[in-house]
Amino acid sequence: MQVLPPGSTGGPSRLFILRPVATTLLMAAILLAGIIGYRFLPVAALPEVDYPTIQVVTLYPGASPDVMTSAITAPLERQFGQMSGLKQMSSQSSGGASVVTLQFQLTLPLDVAEQEVQAAINAATNLLPSDLPNPPIYSKVNPADPPIMTLAVTSNAMPMTQVEDMVETRVAQKISQVSGVGLVTLAGGQRPAVRVKLNAQAVAALGLTSETIRTAITGANVNSAKGSLDGPERAVTLSANDQMQSADEYRRLIIAYQNGAPVRLGDVATVEQGAENSWLGAWANQAPAIVMNVQRQPGANIIATADSIRQMLPSLPKACRNR
Repeated sequence: MQVLPPGSTGGPSRLFILRPVATTLLMAAILLAGIIGYRFLPVAALPEVDYPTIQVVTLYPGASPDVMTSAITAPLERQFGQMSGLKQMSSQSSGGASVVTLQFQLTLPLDVAEQEVQAAINAATNLLPSDLPNPPIYSKVNPADPPIMTLAVTSNAMPMTQVEDMVETRVAQKISQVSGVGLVTLAGGQRPAVRVKLNAQAVAALGLTSETIRTAITGANVNSAKGSLDGPERAVTLSANDQMQSADEYRRLIIAYQNGAPVRLGDVATVEQGAENSWLGAWANQAPAIVMNVQRQPGANIIATADSIRQMLPSLPKACRNR
């Protein structure tokens, strides 16, 4: 028989004091359950670890996989291979695109790795083709990770080409600034572009080739320095708005001369305003949409990053939220 101190009720422990045998059996059962449960814990010999990972993408429209490998991927790999802390490097070259994935040591901070990648890209600039439309773009994301959030943007008032332009230039950039976001990719987008469809018979009749027309379009739409005029009292920088923006401007473009008469692009081709790739599309709730896939940075908390994105969405401009 257990004797409690005078005036003491025993509190929650009274039951265990008065029942020592039951208490002993309960503790033994808990210990046994813990031992059995420990054997079934999902312990892996090689647990998942978020290595600092950066992906570098370079686009070179019209280039074959062989050209991408020799002219783009190889020069970049030579520069990336000189970086300290690099653990693994893999690359993939396809028609018009080169993707290099860089994985760094765990001891190397991601911000430091980002600076090294940017320095390597700058060093490789002179080794890349001079007519490369855009420099290589890098993102702090592991391509093997699935998106943590997928958003869809639809509109009943704007064509999808304008919606895509708004999402790419305003919404996606705003989401990319959220802490923990590594990459925002668009799917189903129809980027606005001027489409040129050559009339093969008209081109052949004038003795022209598609390469001749392509060269004429490229040469007439170059954004380059025009020079300057230096005087005794002032210097003037020359500038000209020579960037063609609409289909009408392309139609009037002179691509060649025949017997002293100009041949315009509209004479041998159908020029129209449209989408860069008409074979892409996405739908949400049975309506055309632009889909944004959001991936996290290595080591970022999924729930915290997703909550931060949700809190940011109401701060978007009204024009972006009411579409």
